[in-house]
Amino acid sequence: MVSTEYERRIAARFATFDQDGNGYIDREDFNAAAKALLAEFAVPARSDKGQALYAGAEAFWQGMAGIADRDGDQRITREEFVTGAVKRLRDNPDRFAEIARPFLHAALAVADPDGDGRATVADTARVLRVFHVQEDIARATAAALDTDGDDRVGETEVVPAFARYFTVPE
Repeated sequence: MVSTEYERRIAARFATFDQDGNGYIDREDFNAAAKALLAEFAVPARSDKGQALYAGAEAFWQGMAGIADRDGDQRITREEFVTGAVKRLRDNPDRFAEIARPFLHAALAVADPDGDGRATVADTARVLRVFHVQEDIARATAAALDTDGDDRVGETEVVPAFARYFTVPE
């Protein structure tokens, strides 16, 4: 049985995706997140990194819509998000990780100062801030992702953490 507390926590995650705060998640929210991230790191949209980020955002949107958009209107309401997360992802965070991976991979590339596939902790916090995470939480989260203390965060740390955050086990 799914608890009300679990549903409440998943519903709170909805705001992370609803970039414009209009009460539903749609393709434009994913595009807005990509655009904001590119602006934060001064990466041109037409660059390889920019195009990869937009492609990742589209793939992420398509995956989310496939899981949660029950009425097919190309918008995910809070209720659809909670139901989709609860019924389809709760016991399978790896599925969510695979849906998010192209976007997260591209986001790391945008924030990666030297092209080694890993962003600094400070740049990881900047990425989180772009996604409307509070400053103190963004810094603490980015630092926690740096599990080996080398001031770098890579895909192997980000993707599973992201999946855990959004699939919040009971």
